[in-house]
Amino acid sequence: MVNKRILRGESKLKKSEVGTLILRIFLGLSFFIHGFSKFQSGIENTVGWFDSIGIPGFVGYIVAIIERVGGLLLTIGFGTRFISALFVFIMIGAILKVKLAAGFMGNGQGAGFELDLAFAVMAVFLFLNSKSALSLDSKLFSKNN
Repeated sequence: MVNKRILRGESKLKKSEVGTLILRIFLGLSFFIHGFSKFQSGIENTVGWFDSIGIPGFVGYIVAIIERVGGLLLTIGFGTRFISALFVFIMIGAILKVKLAAGFMGNGQGAGFELDLAFAVMAVFLFLNSKSALSLDSKLFSKNN
């Protein structure tokens, strides 16, 4: 017997799964690159900048490591829910502590918080939709295994 879904040209993968995969890879790589740049430009500079805005310098190390390692983990879909939650908190902190005063689009002297908010919204989506079939999480922690 021929599967009717195949006859209609439907894929076994839902379009939403593919969309979630694309979003997860984009967000993961974006955070990885941001974390990588913090180390590449000198993590001491990042730590000093955190100190200069009233955040303890050691938080700069934590944020850079979460961005770098978390970005890689999110890209492969491992720990998606946990990593996404961490990214939401980082973006909320960035918006409230650094970008809010410049407004949504910026004030001509610095960037606004539109990108930070977009990243936070993407991370919330992934937090809420962390059970993607196209992730390492699903392969390792599926109840069907």
